[in-house]
Amino acid sequence: MKKKPDPELIDQENPEWTEEDFRRSRPASEALPEIVGREAADRMLRPRGRPKAAVTKTHVNIRLDADVLKAFKTTGPGWQTRINQALREWLKKGKLSKVRDSMQSQ
Repeated sequence: MKKKPDPELIDQENPEWTEEDFRRSRPASEALPEIVGREAADRMLRPRGRPKAAVTKTHVNIRLDADVLKAFKTTGPGWQTRINQALREWLKKGKLSKVRDSMQSQ
């Protein structure tokens, strides 16, 4: 026996889709330009969020001394980027090979 629909839940302005409705349906990328125009449709269908960077960063967990972390954080937003820049500058100066050599001699 088929269950009767709850009259409180029936929405006359948005009736349940029929098989014919599903057959006639089209993706938004096809239907929207006809309804709102190409430019508005392109804006509406544009992916959201931050664009993917060409070069992505790798997530790591690192332990820093509290005073070092505080010094970078007090410089404001972007402190993680500044830590990355400081490490990059340190690498360019060739400091890593000196540290590696001193650790191997221990």
